[in-house]
Amino acid sequence: MIKGLIGRKLGMTQIFTEDGGAVPATVIEVEPSVVVQRKTTEKDGYEAVQLGYGRIKQKHVTKPLQGHFRKADKGFFRTLREFRLEAGGYKPGEELCADIFKAGDYVDITGTSKGKGFAGGVKRHGFGGGRATHGSMFHRAPGSIGASAEPSRVFKGKKLPGRMGGERNTIQNIKVLLVRPEDNALLVKGAVPGGKQGIVLIRSAVKKTTVEK
Repeated sequence: MIKGLIGRKLGMTQIFTEDGGAVPATVIEVEPSVVVQRKTTEKDGYEAVQLGYGRIKQKHVTKPLQGHFRKADKGFFRTLREFRLEAGGYKPGEELCADIFKAGDYVDITGTSKGKGFAGGVKRHGFGGGRATHGSMFHRAPGSIGASAEPSRVFKGKKLPGRMGGERNTIQNIKVLLVRPEDNALLVKGAVPGGKQGIVLIRSAVKKTTVEK
């Protein structure tokens, strides 16, 4: 069965190995995610589980959502996310904690990247830029984006300056370094998308299932 949790990125640290090496790690807070709804093929057309994360007061929830949350009878939540899975397993009201993963597992983590605002082609797409000397006056400009006579237009998808970041990104095959259920914490190797306090989705890795020795 596919495993999934909602978490909050707290920041980065490092873990020291037995041979003295330092491994960069991201700390993710994974307080219990509650199963709010179980979706089935018969009723909804697909198999999924809807999880709630981050309890809030009733006054901050709309009336329709209040009725939706009461079916699970586990309180009200700030964040709702769905995880696709096979038939069977999980019922409304169940709580999923950090211990569904173990050290050595591989996960895919989805988050919203940091917004950088308007950026030029060099920063946004890694363009090489023009000459830096001899008065070229063409240092970070994007250059030609299309001929005037043919095709007389700019092709769709052309890499140009524009708004950078603030997009949904997924990093695959991240190794779980440490699981601490008592602290509702998960430490994974390397960086994950987003800034501090950003919501992330943690799923079992799709492409990598073996555990390194």
